[in-house]
Amino acid sequence: MCPLFIVHDSVYLSMETMKVDILHPKAAKLLKDLADMKLISIQDNADNPFLKVVKRLRNKNKQRISLEEITKEVATVRAKRYGK
Repeated sequence: MCPLFIVHDSVYLSMETMKVDILHPKAAKLLKDLADMKLISIQDNADNPFLKVVKRLRNKNKQRISLEEITKEVATVRAKRYGK
């Protein structure tokens, strides 16, 4: 619940931060609509340590691996694992 403050016949709401898990796509749409109306602000969760590691790893290898290279690597690992 958000506390209310009354000052000189005006009502002010204190800002509150919440973490919300979106379970349905329609809920995301509703939140985006509220942000468009400037009722809420939505911030990307860029502070997630896992996402930072993923981003760093993706930036290390700028070249895309081809399907042929993937197939070769899979065949090599399977040959080592199963002794073929």
